Amino acid sequence: MTLRIPMVVQLGGARLSMNRSVAQSSRLRVPTASRCRKELPRRDAPPKVAKGISTQITHLPVAVARRNLAAVSFAALVLGFLSLHRVGAAETSLPIRLNTVGYPPQAKKQASIAAPCTNFVVIRIADNKTVFQGKISGPVSDPDTKEQLYTADFSKLEQPGDYQLEVPGLGQSAPFRVAADVYREPFYVVMRGFYLWRCGTAVSATYQGTTFAHDACHTNDAWLDFVGGGHTQKDGTKGWHDAGDYNKYVVNAGITVGSLFRAWEDFGPQIKTVRLDIPESGGPLPDFLAEIKWEMDWVLTMQAPDGSVYHKLTTKRFGDFAPPESETTERYFTPWGSEATADFVAMTAQAARIFRPYDPAYADRCLKAARLSYEFLKAHPEYHRADQTGFGTGLYEINQPNHRLHGIPQNRLWAAAELWETTGSPAVLHDLEARVKAVNGQVSPDFDWDETKDLGLLTYLFSERPGRDQALVKLVRSNLLATADGIVLDCKHDGYARPLGSHYFWGDNGGVARQTIILMAADRVTRHKIFRWSSKRVYRDTCLDALNHLFGRNYYGRSFVTGLGFRPPLHPHDRRDTGEYLNNPWPGYLVGGPHPKATDWQDVQANFLVNEIAINWNAALVYALAVCLND
Repeated sequence: MTLRIPMVVQLGGARLSMNRSVAQSSRLRVPTASRCRKELPRRDAPPKVAKGISTQITHLPVAVARRNLAAVSFAALVLGFLSLHRVGAAETSLPIRLNTVGYPPQAKKQASIAAPCTNFVVIRIADNKTVFQGKISGPVSDPDTKEQLYTADFSKLEQPGDYQLEVPGLGQSAPFRVAADVYREPFYVVMRGFYLWRCGTAVSATYQGTTFAHDACHTNDAWLDFVGGGHTQKDGTKGWHDAGDYNKYVVNAGITVGSLFRAWEDFGPQIKTVRLDIPESGGPLPDFLAEIKWEMDWVLTMQAPDGSVYHKLTTKRFGDFAPPESETTERYFTPWGSEATADFVAMTAQAARIFRPYDPAYADRCLKAARLSYEFLKAHPEYHRADQTGFGTGLYEINQPNHRLHGIPQNRLWAAAELWETTGSPAVLHDLEARVKAVNGQVSPDFDWDETKDLGLLTYLFSERPGRDQALVKLVRSNLLATADGIVLDCKHDGYARPLGSHYFWGDNGGVARQTIILMAADRVTRHKIFRWSSKRVYRDTCLDALNHLFGRNYYGRSFVTGLGFRPPLHPHDRRDTGEYLNNPWPGYLVGGPHPKATDWQDVQANFLVNEIAINWNAALVYALAVCLND
């Protein structure tokens, strides 16, 4: 197993530029599970910045700039940065803010600049040559950050290479890359994050000189005390650790698996070309599906004999920051809930049709489980809250005070959609269309574990099965486009081209990434209708704006994904990040992001409100990156 290194890479906090031959020869063997083995030192150095421009931030990584390299040694650059470096300083950023991973050649390319300016140039790092120059537009007022923002547009720069944007009087941007495959490595690293999240087994991978590993954990999952089984064990192993904690929750698995399956159904041929270097690589399943199967194997263990589904499998309280194998506290199945049961139906029904070409027996098992739980839901039409008495771990239920939905979630709509699409049952279609009518076919601009109906609506809309109510199909399509158009407008009106606009909440970075599911659905239904927005690429372009924001075109001018891009988070809320990993976090994880204000993010491990990681956010990012695998 190997973890590949991008052309412009993050090296334990130091960003290095590599030529193609080096990058292609840098596949590192993954050793057997062991504790962290650091192989390369940490170094820091900044881009050039004009005097008076704030640069303080913890662990600013190495610029790849080769400008003036003959006159200035690498060591001098490091020392120059260290004189600017201030531990514990506020989370401020460089004034030039752009996607620090990079851009596909044909993509829109823009930077937001938080200082007055009039013109800019783009410098090719390899030879210090100016390859593009342009005028700055703006300013525009950003109400979320209280800034006056100027925009540099360098979309016409299409030649592959590594670059920096330079503004006279302000300095240089972080380095970025232009390449057709610029998002292939980030997709690989982020998807590999799920492998490193595996529960019940040892994992190990070397990334940028550090081995990230833990031994087999939670092999006694789990006890039946709270579901009427007495103090006896039932198999509940496998699955992924949910977030910054090591527990496992069916409801959050739902939106996670649903988003990943949506990516497969939308971009399967492109995804299939990416080898993930997991233990199952080279087997009968495509790597992507093999990784999801690890989660689905656990999901199947959460079904009770009557078809109800246990809500979660957790300790009674959140554990300490320590390696997962050291958490030996007893873990329990908790009583069933209708949200978990509905999500279970959707996941297993979708898995049945997706896995059938590769593993018919597994597909049959999934479909049998889906039908049993669907029948249970029919016999229990009421909303049933899981009894989580005695547990202080994640609730994952919406009927909490002041929840944004203020009502019952439509998880059953998603369940019916996936079961109908898999089986073609007229009775299930009748149930599905009744539920679609009940919500007036409304597509939400932002959705998460608490409301999965959008996934069901898209399955219904894109189905090729006969028998649908065509008026209802037209309504869903119209609502989809209206919602996608609203996302485009929010993006256009935001100073950082953030598709979520001014909406900030817990996990909003995941929301930014997840909007790409809606945008690509709109792209799909308008692909041959150029009259919409005078551009058939507007929805795809807005997907790229989402990635631009997450990788550096934001108030902080830095990436929100560990190990990727410029100045990525070094202190995520992740219980694995202790000891030798404390300042060198596990790679490929999207942190939650700022809230309740755009300026409220801090790279502080204790602040789970803004800096936790979670499987649902990473799944959304996987989808967003998959959009670009074929660019």
